[in-house]
Amino acid sequence: MEHLKFETPDMVAGNIEKIGALFPAAITEMRGEDGQIKKGINFEVLKQLLSRDVVDGDECYEFTWVGKKAAMAETARPITKTLRPVKEDSRDWDTTQNLYIEGDNLEVLKILQESYLGKVKMIYIDPPYNTGHDFIYRDKFQHSQQEENEQMGMYDEDENQMFENTESNGRFHSDWCSMLYSRLIIAKDFLSDDGAIFVSIDENELSNLINMMNEVFGRENFIDAIVWDKKASAKGVPPRNMMVNVHEYIVAYQRNGNFKFMGEKRSAEADGFKNPDNDPRGPWRESNIKSTTKAPEEAFTIVDPNTGKAYTNTWAFSKESLERMIREGRILWKDSLPKQKEYMLEMSNENKAIKSDWGVFDAQSTTVFLKNLIPEVHFDNPKPINLMKYLISVTSSQDCIILDFFSGSATTAHAVMQLNAEDGGNRKFILVQLPESCDEKSDAYKAGFKTICEIGKERIRRVGNKIKEDSSGTRLDVGFRVFRIDESNMKDVYYHPTELEQQSLLDMVSNIKDDRTDMDLLYACLLDWGVEIHLPHTSTDLDGCTVHNVDNGALMACFSPNVPRSVVEYMAEQQPLRAVFRDNAFASDDAKINVTEIFKNLSPDTKVKVI
Repeated sequence: MEHLKFETPDMVAGNIEKIGALFPAAITEMRGEDGQIKKGINFEVLKQLLSRDVVDGDECYEFTWVGKKAAMAETARPITKTLRPVKEDSRDWDTTQNLYIEGDNLEVLKILQESYLGKVKMIYIDPPYNTGHDFIYRDKFQHSQQEENEQMGMYDEDENQMFENTESNGRFHSDWCSMLYSRLIIAKDFLSDDGAIFVSIDENELSNLINMMNEVFGRENFIDAIVWDKKASAKGVPPRNMMVNVHEYIVAYQRNGNFKFMGEKRSAEADGFKNPDNDPRGPWRESNIKSTTKAPEEAFTIVDPNTGKAYTNTWAFSKESLERMIREGRILWKDSLPKQKEYMLEMSNENKAIKSDWGVFDAQSTTVFLKNLIPEVHFDNPKPINLMKYLISVTSSQDCIILDFFSGSATTAHAVMQLNAEDGGNRKFILVQLPESCDEKSDAYKAGFKTICEIGKERIRRVGNKIKEDSSGTRLDVGFRVFRIDESNMKDVYYHPTELEQQSLLDMVSNIKDDRTDMDLLYACLLDWGVEIHLPHTSTDLDGCTVHNVDNGALMACFSPNVPRSVVEYMAEQQPLRAVFRDNAFASDDAKINVTEIFKNLSPDTKVKVI
């Protein structure tokens, strides 16, 4: 039986395979760093095959910065880390479809990419704005030794060195670009064919962000730089130049040109529809019928049947259509120019188009709400919850996945749950947040919140409680499964024979680390096999073994050290798509062969692997 790899995809190898399929002559063999023969690309041959279109030299349009190549290389580098379930921090584990993941978002994106490839409708991120205040990340691109020395001493709870970006850093903008660029490249593949990404930003990195996203998503997939105001007026002490910046941007790109805004729900009052004459066709508003594009020779005359007054002009409708509208009482006869009754009931779309200028979303109400919700935490400049609700409502369907990999205080989760409660939707969120430590002097730290993740999770819990209280009787998913990034579940068993001692051989009887549980192994298998980790999961005890069943047969697993034939037969009878066991669960190779034969007879389409 085949072994699961427990390694994120090697993007370089995948790209080589794609190029080889198109240009087999450009594929060669080379010896890798491990001494093994592997496929490579002969770029000279590839240039010859593409000679007409190859750009060679410096005179070409491109956006670049110090560290770009390293950032690009980082996206393709596979990792062996995994996500471990943290059931004790979760809520409604068995029923929820929401995810909260603690860890470096670059690593998390790599781990999730196979499971959620093309399945996310909307990505929203609010990355650091790079305003001169520190932002922290783990990426080691191309720092000089001096920079390394200056930044020594900063480690996270897992002893991973962390770096900060300040204006004193000579690579202030370059480091920010490198940090975000690699994440955008991977995130793109999460989007569905009709999906889109929305990035909050201000002027500090707006131009760099657009240049990066043009490269990653394609200039043709640019939607807009949406503008919204943080306040309605320039109150307070006037600045020196008498100009107060009150706006921010949300830069929007689609995946493939198939994204379409949901639009705003029409409202009779907000959109000017009234019914002062009790028209049986319902609320209406005045609308022009004069054409602004037709030539003068296309003019014709219409007559008010009540007064006999004639009106000659170029009209937006044909003569036949206007005569019908007159008969039906749809024309408003004005002294200067007739107009039509435009009925709300007859609008071609129940939703209306939206503007790229979204107006004012004051965070004051959100600040007050959060102060009452979590009094022990002071939230600095939280994103207005109404802004996030509006963004989600006009961009995503009621049943979709929304990803936020800079989740901060979990505003996206708050908005998703609140919006679902209001419109009956079934939107699901995936949040990713680096467990940055809270300031030890802060009220949050003193209240027991050691990391930003702890604040975010508590906000989701308390918001969920309030939403359930306010929506009694409504079935809502206000839970979330918590996962935490960690090293591989598997022991490092790749030793040279001369390095092995007797004790080592005894330790290697099991290739699984001693502290790992069935749940750890199950979700590692789901990720390796590219199965979503929010799917429902049940367990059955049978003949001293625990059998796990994900999504009614998407994957079945038994990680017991000794699996009897009865359990194997039971699993095969369920005809799952995938089945997985421990490698050492069977006493001999003959026993493994028997497992293969059982599945071949009872469920021939099941893919069977071991760990």
